[in-house]
Amino acid sequence: MTTPWRAPNPTPEPGTADAHPTTAAPPTVTTGPTAPPTVAALDARLREWSCGGGPFDPGLLAAHDEKEAFPAEACAALDAWGLPEFYVPTRYGGRQERLDEFVAVLRRIAARDLTVAVAHGKTFLGGVCVWAAGDDGPAHLLARHVLAGEPVAWGLTEPGGGSDLLAGSLTATRHGSGWRLSGRKWPVNNATRGNLMCVLARTEPDGGARGFSLFLIDRRATPAGTVRPLPKMPTHGIRGADISGLEFDDARVPAHALVGTVGGGLELVLKSLQLTRIVCVSLSLGAGDHALALLRRFLGERRLYGRYLADLPHARDVAGRAVARQFLAETVAHTAARAAHQIPEQLSVVSAVAKAFVPGLIQGQLGLVGDLLGARGFLTEVEGYGAFAKLERDHQVVPLFDGSTWVNRAGLAAVLPVLRPGRRPDPAGAGSPARWLRADHPLDPLDADRLRLMTPRDALLGALPGLVAELAAEDEEAEEPAVTAMARALLAACEQLGRDTAALRPTGGAPSTAAMRLAERYEWCFAGAAALALHRARPELRDGPWGRDALWLRGCLAVVLEGLGAEPADAPRVYGELGALLPAAPDVPVTLLDATGTDAPVVLPDEPSAGGPGSARDVEAA
Repeated sequence: MTTPWRAPNPTPEPGTADAHPTTAAPPTVTTGPTAPPTVAALDARLREWSCGGGPFDPGLLAAHDEKEAFPAEACAALDAWGLPEFYVPTRYGGRQERLDEFVAVLRRIAARDLTVAVAHGKTFLGGVCVWAAGDDGPAHLLARHVLAGEPVAWGLTEPGGGSDLLAGSLTATRHGSGWRLSGRKWPVNNATRGNLMCVLARTEPDGGARGFSLFLIDRRATPAGTVRPLPKMPTHGIRGADISGLEFDDARVPAHALVGTVGGGLELVLKSLQLTRIVCVSLSLGAGDHALALLRRFLGERRLYGRYLADLPHARDVAGRAVARQFLAETVAHTAARAAHQIPEQLSVVSAVAKAFVPGLIQGQLGLVGDLLGARGFLTEVEGYGAFAKLERDHQVVPLFDGSTWVNRAGLAAVLPVLRPGRRPDPAGAGSPARWLRADHPLDPLDADRLRLMTPRDALLGALPGLVAELAAEDEEAEEPAVTAMARALLAACEQLGRDTAALRPTGGAPSTAAMRLAERYEWCFAGAAALALHRARPELRDGPWGRDALWLRGCLAVVLEGLGAEPADAPRVYGELGALLPAAPDVPVTLLDATGTDAPVVLPDEPSAGGPGSARDVEAA
């Protein structure tokens, strides 16, 4: 099988795409002299588009949400900018080369509007199985469609089936040299707005692990009336997204619509999910960015008891907890995205941890922000804050995407006995994650052939003892014992997790409650190890307002230790510092990545401020 995502090959091989046409001819891709799309360029365009009358105008997007209308203007702007290029690997003519870069791109869009990010980003999910299968003919053809701006859906779920892919009843039976498909796929994002869908179908009557296959379907190439759209479903959040479905009635498709091998569909989907789950957490990061931007403004405007909200200790504590959660979520997501390049053999665990952990962490952060916003978190007509209610509704669906939190945690629980911390030492020569988390470390190309359905080890937790020892040596010289104490507490919790896992009695069927709780503790330990590895890998993150005195790391470890049931003594001070810094440094992005730091002195408001931090508007209690 040809390996996808290897050496860049921007020009499709002559004749490859048309040798075995499986879909209608793709439209011509128009190219111009515009500069190639970059993350920095997207930031500038999003600011421009968010002005009044622009495609990302908050008023326009709120109106679409109210009417449950698709955000067509915003999606068209992203098409014109070149976002579809990030959905296509460089091998097939696109710009999808680094997963961490793509996560950063989708995060920025989600920070403006989560519905738009969900609606447009679905095409990455729809195409990933085709790229992973490595069949150049269909891949080049699909690439031409995607680069022309055509959306692609991923038809996995069926009515009544939930996350159980083995329960799928849509069938594909042989018909001459091709296939006939019958059944329903629902609910599916972008099912009816586009013409292309990658469909998982039962090809053996008894199903089973080798009883399902994947097909790339173009509705335009099927006989009239054999593929019918199912109505869009009303949803609590992402109201404007096309959450609908398709019904197939003996729809005939050619032989070359098959993606991969007959019977290989389930394995291909499970491996592809390891990539899409990491991409999904970018939606949560963007939601966190949006929420913190609203909170930062509110802290500088709101007055209570004759003082600005930012001056109240409780408000600082809650704000600091929200900031610390954002840093921790960012750390786990970034580590997972780079792990896809460097340790793809372990991605079944890494992606499950990231998807189970990050959306829940950010959902908790939104709860903290909502508590501080008070009535403004519910009132849609309050200038500048009406977006929060929509944001909170929209994000509630993210934990369900690509396997719910329960599904990912259950998968992790099932392999805990193999992954148990301390069960086996890392092999000789295994590099610390701190090595490949360095900003200057060249990443290996994405290679789906290296993905595995199960792994016997976790490089992050395996590296934890060494990371703690290195930090202790650094802190001894820097005289910062608080960080070392928190890191040692994390290591002790991880060692206890290993002992508790060893004592767990195996059970048949679904994981026990005890196993699920151990899996959740595993996620917290993984997150803490990721924070320590990033701190070790990036000395530059020790500068600037967030990095001084290891502030961001202390915040991450405080959240982790509290998640593990501990009460770190340094936590109140850490949260207070983070919460005070949020409004005091309004021009410093709440991120460890992709942002220019500043060495300008930041004065933390230890005492009530006379003029108030930041705002020209004095907002009193509603």
